[in-house]
Amino acid sequence: MALVKYNNNSISAVTSASSIPSGALTHIKTLTASSSATLSFVHGSSDVVLDNTYPIYKFEFINIHPASNDADFQFNMSTDSGSNYNVTKTTTIFNAYHYENDSGANVVYDTGSDLAQSTSDQIIAGNQGVGNDNDQSVSGSLMLFNPSSTTFVKHFMTSTNAYHHADITVNGFVAGYGNTTSAIDGVIFQFNTGNIDAGTIKLYGIKDS
Repeated sequence: MALVKYNNNSISAVTSASSIPSGALTHIKTLTASSSATLSFVHGSSDVVLDNTYPIYKFEFINIHPASNDADFQFNMSTDSGSNYNVTKTTTIFNAYHYENDSGANVVYDTGSDLAQSTSDQIIAGNQGVGNDNDQSVSGSLMLFNPSSTTFVKHFMTSTNAYHHADITVNGFVAGYGNTTSAIDGVIFQFNTGNIDAGTIKLYGIKDS
């Protein structure tokens, strides 16, 4: 197979870019916390898209720092444009952890953080007790599948890594479904205690292949 090389002349001769893929991951919205009680994404509000435009939505949280020590990062969903965040959820959760001083490490199922037909906020940092020292935070992502469906329940999966207040790295995994056939049009993030002191959450839409 011959190796094709492109130069300025060949690129300038292109008259249509329809065959060039635009990328599957499309940035929708970035929210930055500053002593914020919550960060929420509501369809149709502040340029947020959370409908059938994309079959999958991805939230990325970057260095989410709690104002209070030993805080749990959590989320919930809405079916009424953010008036209520109380979708019934059934979930499963496990963590892998390792102490900074090498005194212990394990992989455990977290029976205290999963939900069974509950409208409560779901802990997505694995009941990790994120520390509020200057260098402590939680980062990770949440995938929400087909939130606009009015046929199926709403599956989601999260993966996070948190700096525990007791100097432990905790890798948490949560999966479950919002047990509703109503469209999800809002998602909220917050700590169970105190504000989100700092950090960024980005929302992306993932296109069909």
